[in-house]
Order: sequence, then C-alpha cells, then structure tokens
Amino acid sequence: MKFTIVLLACLFAVAFANEEADVIKEFREVNKEDFKYGYELTNKIRAFQEGHLEGEKTWLVKGEYEFVTKDGKHVKVTYTADDYGYHPKVEHSE
Repeated sequence: MKFTIVLLACLFAVAFANEEADVIKEFREVNKEDFKYGYELTNKIRAFQEGHLEGEKTWLVKGEYEFVTKDGKHVKVTYTADDYGYHPKVEHSE
C-alpha cells in the first residue's frame, strides 16, 4: 500500500510538469525482497526510489524526486515510507 502511495507521488512530479519529455537515463531492478528504480527526463524531472522488505509484510522505502515549476522554481522532495506512513521533506529554491 505505501509503495503505491510513494509511486503515485513520483508520478505526480511527472504529471505536474505537464509537457512532453525524453528520457535521458532510466534504470530499474526489481527483486522479491528489494527494488530500485530511477529516471531523468529532458524537462529537468528526476526521480529515484529504493526499498526493501523487512519481515514478511513491511516495506521500507526511501527516495526523492525533483522538478522545476512553470514559474521557474526548483522543487525537491526527499521521502521515506514505512508502516507509519509517507514522510516527505520538501525543499524549494529559485
């Protein structure tokens, strides 16, 4: 469930840009008990996420995504997700 929430947060960053972009870099590694993925687009959107299964049902996830708003501000969100929820830290700069 929390993995889905974090994935949606990353997809939100892509949708927020609302423009077409080409992929500069992309990687993914998905295993039974851990995963990593990331991408970078030509429109300055970048995302990275990794997680691992702790115990039988608990995913511990961390990641970040960043983008530039339509008014030129750079936004970077760093987050963790665990049994207690999604924990973002948002940074804004110009």
